[in-house]
Amino acid sequence: MPALICGSLAFDTITTFPGKFAQQILPEQLHILNVSFLVPTLRREWGGCAGNIAYTLRQLGGEPLVMATIGPDGAEYLKRIESWGASTALIGTIADSHTAQAIIINDTDNNMINAFHPGAMQSAHVNPVPERGDIRVAIIAPDGRDGMIQHAAQMAKIGIPFVFDPGQQLPQFDGAELRRFVEQASWIAVNDYEAQMLCDRTGLTLQTLSSRANLRGVIVTLAAEGCDLWQQGVRTRVHGVPASAVVDPTGCGDAFRAALLYGIEKGWDLVRCVELGNKVGAIKIANRGGQNHVLDRALLGV
Repeated sequence: MPALICGSLAFDTITTFPGKFAQQILPEQLHILNVSFLVPTLRREWGGCAGNIAYTLRQLGGEPLVMATIGPDGAEYLKRIESWGASTALIGTIADSHTAQAIIINDTDNNMINAFHPGAMQSAHVNPVPERGDIRVAIIAPDGRDGMIQHAAQMAKIGIPFVFDPGQQLPQFDGAELRRFVEQASWIAVNDYEAQMLCDRTGLTLQTLSSRANLRGVIVTLAAEGCDLWQQGVRTRVHGVPASAVVDPTGCGDAFRAALLYGIEKGWDLVRCVELGNKVGAIKIANRGGQNHVLDRALLGV
């Protein structure tokens, strides 16, 4: 059955700074920050959370159903998604906007500075969640602010269980809005930094969040260390998988979430889902960009 993926489609411009941000940014001078990073390499990649998640989910053998908005410059992205055998029926084109664009700088410690132009993504709310009986699971990944709010409400009304994955859009929501997402979601997926912000803004601990009757799990990713899985107030550490090489962290979280969706749709327990997510994330980080890794389903056991 298809997994509905609400989120961004974007073009990524990715650069690497051959040093460490921490050595260039002086903490005592942050109030007058003026820093330039020399980046010898530059490349363009297909990106956006929805596109990255859909790519990995399709690699795993899942059926991604992308719901997103692009500009007229996004026609090639539609062709790319169709080449996977995936539907583009729920992707809308906004005539007077560019497709979203991300400009990313990574350093040698795998830290990231990201500038993002939302473009057509800001009109995500014009696409309503379809009332279909074949959607078993969905994810609300970073998208237009209004779109995320409306899509969560629509899924809750229709009865589609979804993963709330606020990502870099989390700062756009206040405590009341985030608590509403928590009330509507079936799962929450955040990294450790986002988890702290979510707790600060809602006034809830991870233990309290995960004890809510509607939440089947709160997943906190911890990069190479793996992730913490919270269920009914109890934390389980699921250890990471060593990567063959650490090349590019772009899209690792999206690859993890694709594995999470795949396992949920298959009816797996959450520990097995996040174990697969850790394996897939380790494969992705050894490849540049969010959509260039190749998965061997037999080796992954799926």
